[in-house]
Parts: sequence; structure tokens; C-alpha cells
Amino acid sequence: MENLNSEKFDYVIIGAGAAGLASAQYAARGGLSVLVLDVAGAGGQVLQISELENYPGVFPAVDGATYMMTMQKQAESFGAKVLQDNVLSIDKTGGAFLVKTKKASYEAACLCLATGAIHRNLEVPGEKEFTGRGVSYCATCDGPFFRNKKIVVVGGGDSACSEAIYLSTLSSDVSIIHRRDKFRAQQAVIDKMLAAGVKPLYDSVVKEIKGSAKVESVIVENVKTGEQTELTTDAVFIFTGMLPQTELVEMLPKDPAGYILTDENMETSVPGLFAAGDVRSKPFRQVVTAVSDGAIAAHVASERIRNA
Repeated sequence: MENLNSEKFDYVIIGAGAAGLASAQYAARGGLSVLVLDVAGAGGQVLQISELENYPGVFPAVDGATYMMTMQKQAESFGAKVLQDNVLSIDKTGGAFLVKTKKASYEAACLCLATGAIHRNLEVPGEKEFTGRGVSYCATCDGPFFRNKKIVVVGGGDSACSEAIYLSTLSSDVSIIHRRDKFRAQQAVIDKMLAAGVKPLYDSVVKEIKGSAKVESVIVENVKTGEQTELTTDAVFIFTGMLPQTELVEMLPKDPAGYILTDENMETSVPGLFAAGDVRSKPFRQVVTAVSDGAIAAHVASERIRNA
């Protein structure tokens, strides 16, 4: 499709999750002309949170959709423009970035990638249906809702084992299902997890997640014997890896897991190109850290533009 128009902005943000909208708010409030682009509209992974109870200052808890709607309105109140559109390519010519979408093209002095990361799904019946109703991809976010209840963790790497350790502080009935006969995590993490009382189910995969209004059980299959069993549980925490959304910037330096490397100013190896939120290489991914990333990127971009 031909690009229908071209428009200039000081700062273009790709991704309208927590990082992107926070960056938009700070940049627009600082006087920049700001555009936020997202193929799905505002929200990101926060939309999966049924109760956002651990964000400082947000109390009582709100659901993720309400929180993101408020973030969008707040950013727009300062003058940011939020559009639903699919970004096709990013180029830099001279000192400006050119962003091409399905509907238009935009020019910007600075650009922020807040495209996030998506969870690797199990792709089994019940997973999508019960997301937010017992199926979760974030122990810190949702673990406290299942205190003293039956919990199943799926995965075998450092993240899965570490999250299982955390969940074991909330419940004495935590099982971890792994498709191989040994975990891929660091041995020290495995030892700590087993010492915490987490029960391993080796050589096993989840074939189905069952329930009515919420999760009630999982069907587990032994990959060696083919035998299936039904395990009752109140929650299924899935940690089978993340996929950072970096398709637009494959040339940028990344860490071994594929996350974009930045400095403490959120700037990538390309001057004026920032990365914020879950797409960035960092040790902790939460709404609060995404918002912080976005604010820092906006601040540094504002200074760069003012001093240009």
C-alpha cells in the first residue's frame, strides 16, 4: 500500500504499553511533539493483569485495562498522539528517523522502541481461555492471589525454577513440570528450588488446562510412556521463555537472549534511538521498571533535541 502522507514529530514511540505511554507522557509534558504507534492499540502485556496490586501508589488495585486506559488519556492530555497502525520499517537518514507504516510515514528526531516481549505459549487447550483466571506468566504479579493454594509451574530454565522458589514462599504445594529428565537452570538454583519443597515432574508436558470459571486441573503426559494423568491445581504459571519483539531492529546489538542492549540512558548503539520496557536487556521486568525506562528515555531524548 502506498504511504498516504508524511508528518514530522520530535519523538516517535513504537509500542503503546506501559513503557511507551510513560515515555509519551514525559516527552509531551516536556514540550515535545510526540507520536505513539502500536498495531494493537494501547495496552501491551498489562492488559493480562486482572488486578494490578503491586504498582506503588495504585491502591486499591485496578485491572490492567483500566490502568492502561488511564495512562493513554494522561499522555494524550499532555498532547501526545496515539495511533493504531502497523510499523513496517525504520530507517535513519542524516539526523532523522523515518518510520513507515501501513497507512503513512513519519519523521522524527528521536525514536523509542517499546515493542515489548511476548511469552512463549504452550499452545494447549485451555491456556488462552484461562489466562487471567488461573493461568499466568508472572509470579510476582499474580502469585499472591494463590497463597496457600495448589500451584503448577511449567518450564525448566532459570526463570521457571526461580519463580517456583518464589511461589514456594506463598504455598507449600508447588509442582514444576519439565519435559526433560533434568532442569536447564543453574545447579545452585535447582538445589535451592528442591530444598524449598517444590515437587518436580520430569519427562512431562501439559496437554490441557481444565476448569469452569477458573483453572481446576491440568492434564499431564509423560513423554516417554505416553501415560496421561490429571493433576488438580488452582494456578498454572508458565515460564517457557520470552520472545523480545525486535524484528524492526535486527541490526542492533543484543544480549544472548535477544534483548536490545542499551546504556543507562536507554540509548542503543544508534544515537537518538532508545529502547524501553520488556524489549530491553535488564534484570527485572515489571510495569514499574517499564515506566521508569520510558521516563528516562523521554528525558534524555528531550535534552538531545533541545541541545541539537
